[in-house]
Amino acid sequence: MLLYVWSREFANSRVNIMGLFTVQGFYLPWVMLMLNVIFGSALLTDLMGIVVGHVYYFLTVLHPRSGGRNLLRTPLWVHRIASRIPNIGAGVGGAGAGGPVVGGAGAGAPRPAQPANRGTAFTGRSYRLQ
Repeated sequence: MLLYVWSREFANSRVNIMGLFTVQGFYLPWVMLMLNVIFGSALLTDLMGIVVGHVYYFLTVLHPRSGGRNLLRTPLWVHRIASRIPNIGAGVGGAGAGGPVVGGAGAGAPRPAQPANRGTAFTGRSYRLQ
């Protein structure tokens, strides 16, 4: 399900499959389904994940874009909890997340300044492998 949603959000990404071939992100769930069947996994569980991912993506992204309501809206209490957790709440209602959360705990309050190296997980010293 998560792979399907990722593949819709990053449809033009190039993904290398085991160093053998490269596919577009849009086709990744189907390629993984094919590989899992080849390696002996059950077909039904992967298909169920794709169907659930499609229903979720339709109800939360496609339907609201076409003028409908978001039928699976995140509850307000989840936004409030996330706004209190450092480094998580900044993405919930911050500038990169599509605007402030309406009625959230941090709505209207100024956010602390973000560091200049925002978006990096590790800021330590690096070594080049030869």
